[in-house]
Amino acid sequence: MRIAELTALLHLASPALPIGAFSYSQGLEAAIEAHLITDADSARDWIASGLTNVLALGELPFLAHQIERWHAHDAAGLALANSEFLASRESAELRRETEQMGWSLRQLCVSLEWGDADRRATLAAMTPLAQPTAFAYASFAHDVPADAALAAYAFSWVENQAAAALKAVPLGQLAGQRIIVALRGPIDAAVQRALATAPDDINTFAPQLGILSARHESQYSRLFRS
Repeated sequence: MRIAELTALLHLASPALPIGAFSYSQGLEAAIEAHLITDADSARDWIASGLTNVLALGELPFLAHQIERWHAHDAAGLALANSEFLASRESAELRRETEQMGWSLRQLCVSLEWGDADRRATLAAMTPLAQPTAFAYASFAHDVPADAALAAYAFSWVENQAAAALKAVPLGQLAGQRIIVALRGPIDAAVQRALATAPDDINTFAPQLGILSARHESQYSRLFRS
């Protein structure tokens, strides 16, 4: 990978990217409320399970195939897959999350003129837009290899989950770093699994996450939007 591509990837995976990721916990806060997460070990196990059993089976392979569709500029395929991904969100919060982050990332892509004009027009026409579709576009626009893009996406997800656990459990900074280090290997395995997953084999079945996310909508006290 060239330095320019690496720099672009670090930018896309950065928590400073202004798309609002810090305001979401993706069900982690509801798991704390349900006493499924009580300490650093249970937080690590929860995040690891989400990476291995949810992200690796659904969001990551979806991202990989959307990158391929951006390369081919398959506008119809991109729009159909984007709609299917939005329909797979189990709760109103999870749907709003991916739509808001997708919208924000699209604003960056268009405002900074990433990629070519024709594909930017295709991106702008998809409303609502799922975050992985927008991330796939940004990765394509910067010539980032698919495996690196998936690794960056997964690492950003893990880092955001760890940051949410720091605030909501709460945990110390060192405990959060231990979680991230422990999941380096599982991130690599998740990426390899996702790259080998055909479109028809993408699986978003996560009933516990869906139930907890739905409960979070009416949770009495909360720090996060999901």
